[in-house]
Amino acid sequence: MRSQSPAYIQPIPGPPSLLPSNSQRLTYDLPKEEPDIGSYPWDPDYSYNIPEGSGEEIKHPNTTGNSRSAQKSVLTIEGEPTCCSQCGSVLDSIYDNVSSWEPPTSSSAKCLSCQDSVFLLTPGDKALTRTDTLLLFCIDISASMSITSQVTLHGYEEFTSRFLCGAELIDSEYLKEAAFSFPSPPPLSRTRDCLQREILGLSESGATALGPASLVAIAMASRQPGSKVIICTDGKANTDLGNLEVEGNDARSHLSSTIFYHDLGEYAASQGVTVSVLAIEGTDCKLDELGRLADRTGGKVVIASPNELYTEFEEIIQNRTIATHCSVTLLLPTTLCVRREREAGNRGTREVGNVASDTEITFQFGAREHSSQGEAPVADGCVSVQLQLRYKQKDGRCMLRVLTAEREVTDDSSVVLSSLLLAIIQLNSSQASAALAVRGRFQDARREGETQRELIERALEYHQNAEDKQIYSEWLKTMDPIHNSLQNYTRSLTDKCAALLYSMKNSNRKSILLKEKHKH
Repeated sequence: MRSQSPAYIQPIPGPPSLLPSNSQRLTYDLPKEEPDIGSYPWDPDYSYNIPEGSGEEIKHPNTTGNSRSAQKSVLTIEGEPTCCSQCGSVLDSIYDNVSSWEPPTSSSAKCLSCQDSVFLLTPGDKALTRTDTLLLFCIDISASMSITSQVTLHGYEEFTSRFLCGAELIDSEYLKEAAFSFPSPPPLSRTRDCLQREILGLSESGATALGPASLVAIAMASRQPGSKVIICTDGKANTDLGNLEVEGNDARSHLSSTIFYHDLGEYAASQGVTVSVLAIEGTDCKLDELGRLADRTGGKVVIASPNELYTEFEEIIQNRTIATHCSVTLLLPTTLCVRREREAGNRGTREVGNVASDTEITFQFGAREHSSQGEAPVADGCVSVQLQLRYKQKDGRCMLRVLTAEREVTDDSSVVLSSLLLAIIQLNSSQASAALAVRGRFQDARREGETQRELIERALEYHQNAEDKQIYSEWLKTMDPIHNSLQNYTRSLTDKCAALLYSMKNSNRKSILLKEKHKH
């Protein structure tokens, strides 16, 4: 297996015998070149997206036209910022408009563009030495009729492989300890021949102990935040821990497995580990459950034919993690409210976890229908919006990035509709509808899609260009599963539908465009 930068292979460090016979691991270090998330990408047209209440974009105040000279690093300030004790908004002298978190309301108020700064929250902490992250492969090699199970940790020259079986596979704490005790491998340059022999020597055996194997792989990867685990399987996990082959009326076992994969995803995210799941085309792997691991950790859920495996592996490997433990908070004036987020009212927080350079998330917000929090925003005035991104860098330092913007208020719907960026509305619709669908809220997902369709159609009356009409056509194709397929499901999803929904939920504008190009 190749990767494009100097890479390491790391056999799966893990407990005494780890991957189920159906799971075997190889570990590669990821490429070392990583984008600096404290600076703007070298793209003259780059802009930050405002949460999707309006579908507009915020440009950095120092960016004008297409001038490359306008791109500059964001100012980094050491220490915690001063925050409002009531709403939590950052109150710093660099934000001229934030002495109070209520928006200016006079018609003469001048709306600023966007203020942006990064805070190093723990300046006293010494940055960790950047070590190479790990890439672990958890490979299912089970035999369909086997009743025995085993997890194998593949060793290399100085270290023999380890095997886990029997009662060891149902003890989560033992599996973690086994993973922690398995040594990290040397660079790929020293182990390549050995690993190739291990791969060529794989053969079918055992049951699909994918639950224990996944736990071991994630525990091994947790020694270095930013590491990746790729689970490759052609069947359902069918051993006690994480069993997905339960009978339809065995609600207790099914609930137990759902909780197991939910908790495993939370554990991986808390350790800065990204998990991707790759299922073989034409098989049934219960991706609506197994995909939770990828969804929570920023990984991918993919169905591929055997001849597509190399390409899929390469894409997953190249999509490098640039930050971990990321959470995003959107703060609005009290007359506005965030929609469909964990916290109600004018504050919404989303736990994002691991972040890649192409990660894009969207929010929805709007005016309160029955506000008891004061008067509604005044036309021709401005409202303040603040976005706070907390994350941990690869060197272990905790950071806070704050973007504060003021947006003009208007009571003229034509002004709003003519200024909408339809690509962002399309992205938000895809993410929001899919998020509802993967939770089994199929009717709500369809209603969400219909609402967005009405908005886009109204906006198209003011967008008389071929590009916007093409965006709408692509959006309809993207949303077809939401509009036309979900009525076929009552409780569980097929693997194909689950993979599509997880992909939509975590899509970005680039991935949507690429998907439509591949269709043609």
